[in-house]
Amino acid sequence: MRVLICAPTSREYRAMRYALDHATSLNHNYELVEVGIGKALSSAGVARALTLATEPYDMLAVVGFAAAAHGRKQGEIVMPNRAIHHDAIIPDGFCPEITDPRALRGTDPETVFTGDSFVNADIIADIKRRFNTDCGLFDMEIAAICQVAELYDNIPVVAVKYVSDVPEDGHSEHSYDAFADAHSDFTPLLLKLEEL
Repeated sequence: MRVLICAPTSREYRAMRYALDHATSLNHNYELVEVGIGKALSSAGVARALTLATEPYDMLAVVGFAAAAHGRKQGEIVMPNRAIHHDAIIPDGFCPEITDPRALRGTDPETVFTGDSFVNADIIADIKRRFNTDCGLFDMEIAAICQVAELYDNIPVVAVKYVSDVPEDGHSEHSYDAFADAHSDFTPLLLKLEEL
């Protein structure tokens, strides 16, 4: 399988580059690209990579760090099975191409909520109320990358994320930084991709 691994940040890119460079054998053919942070930049980065590709990809894999709701622990690896924009405040039925959830190839029955901001405990509480859920991951790219994948012949998307912080448990951007600094080898995330 030919897989384009999408890393939003330079730190995530370096951690996955390290894992790929130190792997002894791999089941799939991987290419890695740093796509940028946030919905607009990551969408543009993925679209550019897909447009410049000399061969089509069988799957897009978004790797990196994500915040989680209470109940998850820092350091867990999660592969959510759907993604949705949490910051698209649009009346029902007006723009389903934006508001509808996207299916992911993940194995965990969990949603990743994508928005253009870091989340804190108050934002998570609002998302949980609006979407009637007690769990979830929170990132800034996946739902937007899914929309790009749809434009390129509906390429399947999988997300493999480390829980970097749990804001409801008192974690902050400093907790995120400390966790990310301590996890500079994404071999555990690569092994999850190898299981697909």
